[in-house]
Amino acid sequence: MADAPWPAALDEFLASVEIRALRIAELSTQQRDDALDLVQDAMLRFTRRYAARPPDEWTPLFWRVLQNRIHDWRRQRIRTYRLFQRTTPADGESGRGQTAAIDQIEAPQAHGAEFFQRAEAMRHLEAALRDLPRRQREAFELRVWEGLDVAGTAKAMGCSAGSVKTHLSRALHVLRQRLQGVWP
Repeated sequence: MADAPWPAALDEFLASVEIRALRIAELSTQQRDDALDLVQDAMLRFTRRYAARPPDEWTPLFWRVLQNRIHDWRRQRIRTYRLFQRTTPADGESGRGQTAAIDQIEAPQAHGAEFFQRAEAMRHLEAALRDLPRRQREAFELRVWEGLDVAGTAKAMGCSAGSVKTHLSRALHVLRQRLQGVWP
């Protein structure tokens, strides 16, 4: 079979993005179970649709698939809300699939004060990211966390390079204001 090397390369690629993808999905859904489902579904859709593409095209394509799955999840949530005309639980209220912050911290003797300061700063950053408009958060996640270039981010977000720059600039401005004095 001529495509024998593809599965190994594809496995390596998916392994390299899975943790970051889960983190981004968790920030968007605030529910670990839903985030896991979204990442798994995005990986399956990506492999079915784009596995034959050259590996240098995979990164923006994967992030586009994941962002589309997150958008679909949000639309479904809105439809369900409208169908039942109830208030949706505030993000995180259900507690489903969430890990308490205390569970994420290792034993105190293993870390000094600097570890706890960074953990607290990270919690503030996550809260500030959740408050950003969706497109600004996406631009930040893809450019800053994932390190995609402007063109790759534009492809992943389905917009122009200028829009990416605008969304990122606005996100950084808000984050700087919100995290002033908090972020080291």
